[in-house]
Amino acid sequence: MSLPLAKETQANRLVQPLGAQPIAAIDWAAPWLAPYASVGQSVAQKVVRGATSATALNAALAPQPTPVRFVPQSDLPPGEAYESYIFTSNCCPTREGLHDFFNGLCWLKFPLTKRRLNQLHVAQIAHTGIQPVRGPARDGLTVFDENAAFLQAPDLLWNALAAKDWQRLFVDLRPLWREAHLVLFGHALLEKLVYPRKPITAHVYRAQAASHSLTDLDAWIALDVSADKLATKPFAHLPVLGVPGWWAANENPTFYADASVFRLPK
Repeated sequence: MSLPLAKETQANRLVQPLGAQPIAAIDWAAPWLAPYASVGQSVAQKVVRGATSATALNAALAPQPTPVRFVPQSDLPPGEAYESYIFTSNCCPTREGLHDFFNGLCWLKFPLTKRRLNQLHVAQIAHTGIQPVRGPARDGLTVFDENAAFLQAPDLLWNALAAKDWQRLFVDLRPLWREAHLVLFGHALLEKLVYPRKPITAHVYRAQAASHSLTDLDAWIALDVSADKLATKPFAHLPVLGVPGWWAANENPTFYADASVFRLPK
């Protein structure tokens, strides 16, 4: 369900703080936001009503110890690397707007995975320093953090996805998607989907957690992911609006005939 506050008058929107207007535009009924909707709507309502993103995200923290708390971007000391600051302070600098809003939600729903990524980033910085061009490991870490999706699926689906066999994946094997579980993780990916477009593509990481619960998935990913593994770019590419049940237009098989989006393997 969309936020009631998203229907405020234009006059009211003009006095909302920076970042509130795009956050008010989020459609929480979108199926890819289902894992985040319960906490996300509450955080979004606070931002739309005038709270900073950091304050609203902190209000959603569970009573038990959590990996980070959220602080304004201005708390990041000049010259200090973002990942290093999070590691040493347990504080996540947060700007206003969709990008850091979704980053915060990912910290709330996947705390173990986000902490693990932070540790891996800091280890890479200690090893190579801050370079103008990221090496393979840091590049893989960044792609994962910004654009990853986690897929638990039968081998037949995974193999078709990895092969970019779109006809088999989305048409022939369409009923098998009932056994699949896809969760979007990358905060840039979630940000882009506030305004859905057919070409938006996720870097899919295969997950084999014992269940579909986010808690189990978070724990499994945090143990499985490593800098060496991500340096190999272990991703399959998935145009997310092609997922059955996620976009009405894909009920027509011709949706997948668009070769500019559903590209053949090179």
